Amino acid sequence: MTMRDLDRLRAVALESILPRLGAVRDARDRARWRTPRGPVSVTGARFFNWREHAGGGGAIDLVMHLAGMDFKAAVSWLREGFGPADVGAEAAPARATFSPPRRDDLTLARVVRYLQDDRRIPPDILAPLLEAGDVYSDGRANAVFLHRDRRGRPVGAELRGTTRVRWRGMARGSRKAAGYFIAGPADADEIVLCESAMDAMSCHALRARSMAISTAGACPSPAWLPDILAEGRPVLCGFDADDPGDDAARIMIARHPAIARLRPAAHDWNDQIKARSADPARS
Repeated sequence: MTMRDLDRLRAVALESILPRLGAVRDARDRARWRTPRGPVSVTGARFFNWREHAGGGGAIDLVMHLAGMDFKAAVSWLREGFGPADVGAEAAPARATFSPPRRDDLTLARVVRYLQDDRRIPPDILAPLLEAGDVYSDGRANAVFLHRDRRGRPVGAELRGTTRVRWRGMARGSRKAAGYFIAGPADADEIVLCESAMDAMSCHALRARSMAISTAGACPSPAWLPDILAEGRPVLCGFDADDPGDDAARIMIARHPAIARLRPAAHDWNDQIKARSADPARS
């Protein structure tokens, strides 16, 4: 790769990268984003993480910081996810259709080990999702969590790296506003909104009669939420137990007073189920 190629990757608009790394723009401050690693402010090509008091400049630095990748992995991620048309764009344009990442069952064993052994997702929770094709593996051994719209059509996917480089983000072309990932029975007694597919699976494992839905970030007002509320079942906001999660929950409940807050006992639902697995007395 030439220096010119690297410069083009560095020039990818930060606003087009952040949603693919699970970030959500702050409704009150357009320059601030809620990310899995804390609030990040963006000014042009510069960014600053207020929780970690760290920042940098350019797309490569941002991917390294938020996804925990080294330089080589960040460059590879950007090359795969952004074509020439994206460079310098203010935001990634929404695509009319979404093509799910290609399934590769040769890497499935690694993904299953990661989910069951590292993230402590119980086999009885994972098995029906694998059978339905809502969780699978791609050719890079990423765990793929499919988002569907109300008609069951794939509209996006959350990705989790399961190899030496652990990262998270959205598949290219995902339309977060169009659908969600679900773990739990269709006739559940309650609906819990979670920040990730990992948390949705964990929440359902902890609350068996729940339908846990991933909003892929602390999104306070997803477009499909009124349809969920119209079903008449209790809806709980189960966003992370941190400042971004609490802030988004307050905004959501202010807009939709029928929703109640359900705060995880740990930082998030996956941390809670991992703690339970480490200490059977908590079960």
